[in-house]
Amino acid sequence: MSAALGLFRLQQVDSQMDQIRARLKTIDESIQNDFEVRVAEERFAAAEGKLASAENAMRSSDAEVEKQRIKIQQTEASLYGGAVHVPKELQDLQRDIASLKRHLETLESRELETMAAVESAETELKAAAAELKALKAGRSSRNVDLMNESDGLKKDLENLESERKAVAGNISEDFFALYNQLRQQRRGIAVATLSDSSCAACGTTLTPSQQQSARSTSQLFNCPTCGRILFAN
Repeated sequence: MSAALGLFRLQQVDSQMDQIRARLKTIDESIQNDFEVRVAEERFAAAEGKLASAENAMRSSDAEVEKQRIKIQQTEASLYGGAVHVPKELQDLQRDIASLKRHLETLESRELETMAAVESAETELKAAAAELKALKAGRSSRNVDLMNESDGLKKDLENLESERKAVAGNISEDFFALYNQLRQQRRGIAVATLSDSSCAACGTTLTPSQQQSARSTSQLFNCPTCGRILFAN
């Protein structure tokens, strides 16, 4: 087996391993950092707070309405109880009652608004709860699928590591060192194929003599432009 062929096979194995590692990283990040669920949890917490605030406002409004009604009852009791006989005082009580009732209408209107706010907040909370529940259920099922995929990829990676050791065992230390150096310098691709008289990695067209050198089984030939080792099928 020529040195270029051995390095090309090593490149194929390493490329597969790179792809698997990248996918495993994506799976791990997806499981650990579930952005959509966090957003839904924040939305649910905000809806809970909104409902609590609306309920507090409604209780306060209810108390004000009840307090105002008591004032009206007390004033009417003074007016109709027979204890007051002076016409001016009676007129003052009548005016007070009219004023108290007008303010009661305002308070009751506010009370209706707070009730509507509570109903709206309850609806919003139910929607947020349903969304969160659905997302968690979906993510749970999805995470099981991702974990199963991860387990399968890890087994594939183990097999490829064994294959890599076998392939690397037939490559000289000098060529292996050159290969690793090029992998670091050329974004993981140290070996490129000769395709239609050109380097498949960078597209440089080779002269006939360069193509012949690339087909040699006794020596390595590097692309004159990108420096990658060229392998001719």
